[in-house]
Amino acid sequence: METVFRLEAPRVIAAVARLVRDVGVAEELAQDALVAALEQWPRDGVPDHPGAWLTTTARRRAVDLIRRRENHARKLQEIGRDLETTTAPPQEPADPDDIDDDLLRLVFTACHPVLSAESRIALTLRLLGGLTTPEIARAFLVPEPTVAQRIVRAKKTLATRNVPFEVPYGPDREARLGSVLDVIYLIFNEGYAATAGDDWLRPALCEDALRLGRQLAALMPKEPEVHGLVSLLEFQASRSAARTSPDGTPVLLKDQDRRRWNRMLIARGITALDRARSVAAGAAPGPYALQAAIAACHAHAYTYDRTDWAGIATLYGLLAARFPSPVVELNRAVAVSMTEGPAAALAIVDALTAEPALREYHLLPSVRADLLSRLGRTAEARTEFERAAALTASARERRLLLHRAEASD
Repeated sequence: METVFRLEAPRVIAAVARLVRDVGVAEELAQDALVAALEQWPRDGVPDHPGAWLTTTARRRAVDLIRRRENHARKLQEIGRDLETTTAPPQEPADPDDIDDDLLRLVFTACHPVLSAESRIALTLRLLGGLTTPEIARAFLVPEPTVAQRIVRAKKTLATRNVPFEVPYGPDREARLGSVLDVIYLIFNEGYAATAGDDWLRPALCEDALRLGRQLAALMPKEPEVHGLVSLLEFQASRSAARTSPDGTPVLLKDQDRRRWNRMLIARGITALDRARSVAAGAAPGPYALQAAIAACHAHAYTYDRTDWAGIATLYGLLAARFPSPVVELNRAVAVSMTEGPAAALAIVDALTAEPALREYHLLPSVRADLLSRLGRTAEARTEFERAAALTASARERRLLLHRAEASD
C-alpha cells in the first residue's frame, strides 16, 4: 500500500490540484484518499487499478469540498457534472503552445517565481517526487526543520497569491525554466539512486522525470539546456539494468556488464546532446549539457578500461570553473584519480572535508575510502567506508559499503 501510494501520489495530487487550484489542499485530499484505501482495501481487496481508485476517491472528495464552499457554486455546476460522468479530468481550451499534462503543470506551478529557488525545489520534490522531508533534507544537505519550513511556507504562499495551476507561456515560462530543470533532475536522481529505503532504484520516478524532460524539450525546442538535461537523463537511464545484481545489490560502474546498457537510450542521448549543441549555436554549454557530455564519454566506452578519463576530467574542470560546487569537485577528484593517480585525487578530496555542505554527505568518505584503498592504506579505508555506511539512509548502499569495509582488511 505504501509503495502504491508513493508511486501514484504525484498523479493524484496533480489531478486534484487541477480542480481545487491549491497544491496544499490537493496534497491533503490525496492523503484522505490513502486513509480511505487503508480502511477499504484490507476488507475489499486491492483494486485492479489502484492509482485510478486513489485519483477517483481524491477527486470525489475535492467535489465535496467545492460543494461546501458557497463561493464555488458556479464552478461546481461546471466541474461536478463532468466528474459524475467521467473519470477523466475536465478539458481546458486548447492552445498551440500548451501541453496537456497535469504533472508538468504541477512542476511549473510549484516553481512559480513568488517562491524562493530552494522552496520551489523542495515543494516539487515533495509533491511530484514523493520524497519525505528527511529525504529532501539529505538531497539538499540541509537540516530537516529548514526543509519542513520551506514546504509549509511555499504551499501557503501559492494559496494566498492565487497562483494558477498552469504551464505558463513566453517570459513567464523562461523565468521558471531553471528551477523546473533542477526539479526534474533531482526527481530522476531519487529514482536512479534512492536516498533511503530498501530499494536502490525507483524506476517509476526515473520514467516520470524522463517523460517530463522529453515533453519539456517538445515544448521548448530552442532551449539548449532542456536538450542537455534530456541527454543526461537518457544516458543515465541507459545503465539502469546493469546497476543492480539479481538480488538488488548495487553494482559499481567499473563492475557493470555494459552489454546490458540500453543502446537505444544511448542513441537518444547522443541525439539530444547534438541538438543541445546545435541550438546553442557556439555559445558556452550550460551545466546540464556539460554533464551530458561527461555521461557520453562513459556511454562511448565499451569497457571501463577504455573510458576517456582525461576528457572527463577536463569536462569536470570546465563544470567546476563555470558552476562551482563541492559535489562537482568531488566528482572531478574521481576522474583525476584515473588520470593522475589516487594521491593527486586524495589531495582534492581532503580539501573538501572542511566543506559544511558535505559534512553529512556519505559519498565524500566513500570516495576517500576508495582512494585510500588504492594507496594501500587499508585500515584508514575501512574506517572511511564504515563512516560512509553510517551516513547513508539507503539500506542497499549501506550493505555495499560495509562489504567494501570488510574487503579492505
